[in-house]
Amino acid sequence: MKKINLAITGCLGRMGQQLIKSSKNTKGFKLVCLTENNRTNKRISGLNISTNNINVFKNTNVIIDFTVPKCTFEILKIATKLKKRVVIGTTGFSQKEEKSIVKFSKKIPILKAGNMSLGINLLMYLTEIASGALGRNFLSKIYEVHHKYKKDHPSGTALMLGKGIAIGKKKNFYDLIGKKYLNKKKFPYSNKINFNSIRKGKIIGEHEVKFSSGKEIITLNHEAFDRALYAEGALLAAKWIMSKKPGLYSMRDLMNFK
Repeated sequence: MKKINLAITGCLGRMGQQLIKSSKNTKGFKLVCLTENNRTNKRISGLNISTNNINVFKNTNVIIDFTVPKCTFEILKIATKLKKRVVIGTTGFSQKEEKSIVKFSKKIPILKAGNMSLGINLLMYLTEIASGALGRNFLSKIYEVHHKYKKDHPSGTALMLGKGIAIGKKKNFYDLIGKKYLNKKKFPYSNKINFNSIRKGKIIGEHEVKFSSGKEIITLNHEAFDRALYAEGALLAAKWIMSKKPGLYSMRDLMNFK
């Protein structure tokens, strides 16, 4: 079986480093391209680290991108010209940027997920079901914890779970966004979705969705102990998207949820 030529952007970041390590331990991949925003003389796995440009991606089949929105759009412009597939794990996109990604997906296959973990994507599916079944009598809120170096809050995963609540209620997610707290010990429920983000230590990721009627509380949660699970999910996505036509896909599509 022919190996997939893989490019990893943001290769010096935490996820970039993990993707490099996991790709070596995953059959079916050949690492051919590593990039960073800034020039560097470092080499990894015998490869020079390049800046993002059209020449370095010519021999790739799939680009995995865990960077920042500005860099992601750089990659999407190049990938569109070269007709390359892209797996996006970057978070923190604005509503306008989300719409721009949809436009790019009309020309190339893109799989985008706020979290590449199979467990988290199952949690989102369960969140949709719970939100729809519980109805208007239950208020909801989302709690998440990440390491102290994580810049965005709420996390992309927390926002993804918020979308799950909105889908269950058949409402626009952006109309349901409530207050965004940072490092609060307690935070309230409301008619909208409130978020509380904790940033401390070296925690990989904890996410919790809570529904309350005032008489009972239902909690759905997920804890990650190893960053490798995100890399493994992204590599699974890279294999899956190889057979897909242009379009915007998610881990939900990969897992065949209805």
